[in-house]
Amino acid sequence: MKFQPDHSDAQIISGYGPGWIRIGADKISHSVLIGASGLRQAWPCARFEDLGAGHFAQLAGLDAELIIFGSGPRNRFPAPAWLAPLMARRMGLETMDTPAACRTYNLLAHEGRKVVAALIL
Repeated sequence: MKFQPDHSDAQIISGYGPGWIRIGADKISHSVLIGASGLRQAWPCARFEDLGAGHFAQLAGLDAELIIFGSGPRNRFPAPAWLAPLMARRMGLETMDTPAACRTYNLLAHEGRKVVAALIL
């Protein structure tokens, strides 16, 4: 699917498909952290089963009010114990499949929210 968003200063996902997303002209085919203010870094988990508590502790260290977690092609929830670092910092986490996470991230980023998408591709 390709997006045609209104102009925004936030970093926006311009397209996605199975196993990839596009940010501007860059096609990304590995799991990634994306922030509205320009964060873009690889996230070391190729699939949901690779996740652990350390992945969510890493998210708690980011400058965000909300994390959108894209769990891959279907909606899967992380272990509740892994969310303790996020709760301690009063950061929200919304879990959905990766295509829905891309759309939700774009809406929130376009609104100027301090949002980060953690996407398993």
